[in-house]
Amino acid sequence: MKKQSDFDSETIQSDSKLVPAVERATRILDHVARTRSYPSLSDLSRELNIAKSTVHILCRTLVELDLLIRRSDQTYQLGPHLMRWSNAFNQQSDVATEFASLWDKETGMPGATITLTVLEGNEVIYIAARNSEVSHSLIDFRAGMRLPAAFTATGKAFLSYMSDFEVKRLYSEGLPEQRTPHSVQSVDALLQQLRDTRQRGYSIDNQEVADGIICFGASVLDSRNMPIAGVAVSLLAEDVSEKDRERIIANIRRIATRLSARMGADLERARLP
Repeated sequence: MKKQSDFDSETIQSDSKLVPAVERATRILDHVARTRSYPSLSDLSRELNIAKSTVHILCRTLVELDLLIRRSDQTYQLGPHLMRWSNAFNQQSDVATEFASLWDKETGMPGATITLTVLEGNEVIYIAARNSEVSHSLIDFRAGMRLPAAFTATGKAFLSYMSDFEVKRLYSEGLPEQRTPHSVQSVDALLQQLRDTRQRGYSIDNQEVADGIICFGASVLDSRNMPIAGVAVSLLAEDVSEKDRERIIANIRRIATRLSARMGADLERARLP
């Protein structure tokens, strides 16, 4: 007879492994969600490298659970049961709460201020801010604060998801009054900044909001892979060496990625060009 310690050991070992059927079923659902056409059993077996007999059993189960729909041509599309999960996820998700949870565990940027914003018109609204104990006093970020999107790192992250036409329409009457001599001065210059942002994968406010403050930002994506919020880190420009810059950018992008994952973003699709 096995001792309790033996059972405990087996439990620990099994907890570290995925259940094969669940993992394969999830891969099937992910593939059906991402493909532009409706896959057949053969398509799923070939693309996912799973035996056709296994795919058949899994798909039949997923259809019974309304997680997949079997079409008249024997191909598959997502089923309505997923919408219940999607609605529940949206009701239970709060980007500000998730931001606070991540920041409480974040130790990679001592001396930095980190902020979370949403876009409203041509302004960003700060919904959360963690000003470091050793942070600068040149600007005090606080919840409810509004700043021009064109000048802020998070604002540029939002705007980078817009087309040039949409940005020009947003600023049809020109950019807001400059906050510093470094603030972007024309819509054409802003469009170039946004092109650079898309290429780099992060945005920069180099003393455009406050003299002496440099900010790096990234987008937080929702389940549609569209920006739901922006996250940024702010530091004294004179304190940021090239080595620090690389580490800070990596950290803010990591935080944005983790927040996006918690908001339901499809990060594999988001990485596609």
